[in-house]
Amino acid sequence: MQSKYISLVLFFFFQTLLAQNEVDKKNEIKKLIQNATVEFSEARYDKSLELSKNALKKSFDLNDNSLIAQSYNTIGAVYNECSDNDRAIEYYNKALKYAAEIKNDTLNNWIYGNLGSVYYFNDIDVKKGIDYYKKSLEYALKIKDSSQIVFTKLNLASALLSIEENVEGIKYLNQIKASAENSTNPEAKMSYHLLQGTYNKNTNNPQLAEQNYLKALDIAEKNKMYANIVNIYESLASFYSLQNDTAKENLYTDKLTTLKNKIYSKDKLENINETALHISLDEYKQQLERVENENEKHTKKLNQSRLVFILGGIIIVFLLLLLLTLFKNYKTREKLNNELKHANDQLKIAKEKAEEASRLKTQFVSTITHELRTPLYGVVGITNIIIDEHKELANSHHLKALKFSSKYLLSLVNDILQMNKMEEKKIVLENHIFNLYDEIEAIRNSVEYIADKNNDKLYVEIDTEIPEFLIGDKLRLSQIIMNLVSNALKFTKNGEVAITADLVNVVDTMHYIEFKIKDTGIGIAKQNQSKIFEMFVQIARKEEDYQGTGLGLSIVSRLIDLFDSRINLQSEENLGTTFSFIIGFEHDEIKSKEIINNIEVDMSSNLIINILVVEDNKINQMVTKKIIESSNYTCTIVDDGYAALVALERERFDLIFMDINMPLINGFETTRKIREKGILTPIVALTAFDKQEVTEEALSSGMNDVMVKPFEPMKLYQVISNLVAKEEE
Repeated sequence: MQSKYISLVLFFFFQTLLAQNEVDKKNEIKKLIQNATVEFSEARYDKSLELSKNALKKSFDLNDNSLIAQSYNTIGAVYNECSDNDRAIEYYNKALKYAAEIKNDTLNNWIYGNLGSVYYFNDIDVKKGIDYYKKSLEYALKIKDSSQIVFTKLNLASALLSIEENVEGIKYLNQIKASAENSTNPEAKMSYHLLQGTYNKNTNNPQLAEQNYLKALDIAEKNKMYANIVNIYESLASFYSLQNDTAKENLYTDKLTTLKNKIYSKDKLENINETALHISLDEYKQQLERVENENEKHTKKLNQSRLVFILGGIIIVFLLLLLLTLFKNYKTREKLNNELKHANDQLKIAKEKAEEASRLKTQFVSTITHELRTPLYGVVGITNIIIDEHKELANSHHLKALKFSSKYLLSLVNDILQMNKMEEKKIVLENHIFNLYDEIEAIRNSVEYIADKNNDKLYVEIDTEIPEFLIGDKLRLSQIIMNLVSNALKFTKNGEVAITADLVNVVDTMHYIEFKIKDTGIGIAKQNQSKIFEMFVQIARKEEDYQGTGLGLSIVSRLIDLFDSRINLQSEENLGTTFSFIIGFEHDEIKSKEIINNIEVDMSSNLIINILVVEDNKINQMVTKKIIESSNYTCTIVDDGYAALVALERERFDLIFMDINMPLINGFETTRKIREKGILTPIVALTAFDKQEVTEEALSSGMNDVMVKPFEPMKLYQVISNLVAKEEE
């Protein structure tokens, strides 16, 4: 009896410890959120965001939906204050999702109010903001929170007065007049007088308007309410402008600029963007861990279901042997069917979660490739500029190594993105006219550096019976041959690599060509030959380290599958390797002539072309400007979308190159604002995102074309020539 008593005491002791530990963790998270709120009120937005991020991570660890919702709400408030509308709305909606799961009316009141502020204060959709404020008011009335009722009605009044709905706006102000004026909260009193000022300004009562504005300013300054002071300065500058008081208008405009620079400094915004990336990565990690845990639970349930199924079968056999009635047999089967249905439901849930994990992986790959392509554009571009400006360095081994390394890294990034597309079956073959000899020569020139480095001889033999012009997906063919040739050169030292193309069959207009890439390198052991086309597989080497990702041959295999062909491998260790495959291409002289006639050959032009480049990255600005001006075009650079709108009002441009991912306002929204002004100048997106991801939104926003960075200068000139020529016609 005594030992059982001790066991029970220990059990309840440990249970109490676990419960206490969870309470301590929740209190720690609440403290983080509270500190984040304090930092936010003091306009230290980067610190507020860092604290909120830590609170979010710990909330996910505890799986506490209430704390997760509060953390997301605080993060959204920071981005709202820093005018990053898209991120603010994203995090507020995430907060709403978790608040809805626990049916927390107080949280819903806060979050709907914050969403209303995003849409109203950032002038996205004032009426939509009013709708959110009304939802917030419903929850405030439901929980009978007098403070939230006052603030929500103040927000409603502010939004209504901003669109000069003065009658309905003053109605809400009158409802809370006594509460606001007698409130111990300085923000409520300040907001009430600010809105009274706006109402009197709208109803042509300038004396009362000025009194209320200055009273609001006095309260805000005494309580160091910097964010509110910004709004009051804006209101006073606008008011004095209407009164034609230029001196006071300039005074408050200068004060507004000084305060904004202090609050929204560049360093703080950069810290916020860096923290945003960590938040996204932490979210992905937490969600993936949740999926893995759910899958593990689901596997256990499946094993239990199988055990139940087996036991059920034994019971049925036993019951049949004992001649039980048909009724009992029927009930047993009905029970098993319900269990199977439950198992199927669980499988469906697991499938949906797996699909969500796949979507998150795709989004992650897209983000990483974009972040890598942006600096690569600068590296490739600056390398080309050095070669153009310093001809004496054209044969520099160091410069060649730099150019090769940057192209290799770009190729690696493209390989990762391409493999992801292949897994999702998003690649479709295209038809272009091309000269096979020119394509292979271009590949040969690209890999000369590797051949020289390894002291290899590279041979090319092309069957003279192959037509001059073929029609097919030349890009995918080049990728196949480039990967195989690079691989052959990498594993061959002091040897030979040969590229051959032979016409083996002609059916109507289809010409079937056999390609072979043969080397005298180290070869592949028999036991490894079946593995090399798998993803991330690298066969271990004893003597040297042959670096790579293990993606090249996997990509080759899948691309050849797209051509309805297969790749053959012959190899012996220390003797060499031969890869071969057959692909059919169309040859049609009439169609070829039509395509050739439509190709813009002459890139030179006597036109004076004035180009506007909208790009926030300083290095990319320099590279793009150098490429454009090297063709004697004029070029103007601006840092963001708002600066672009100002430049277009002052000057006429023939073409606009628009970056997509910019601070303040992105390229899509900038393009929409340009089109709303009736400006029809061609706009081309310059982006590091994959073209398929952004083309649809680019065209719908009013853009004419999309170019992916890095790009060859000739491609840029082609786009300029085509679009400006169309405008001239």
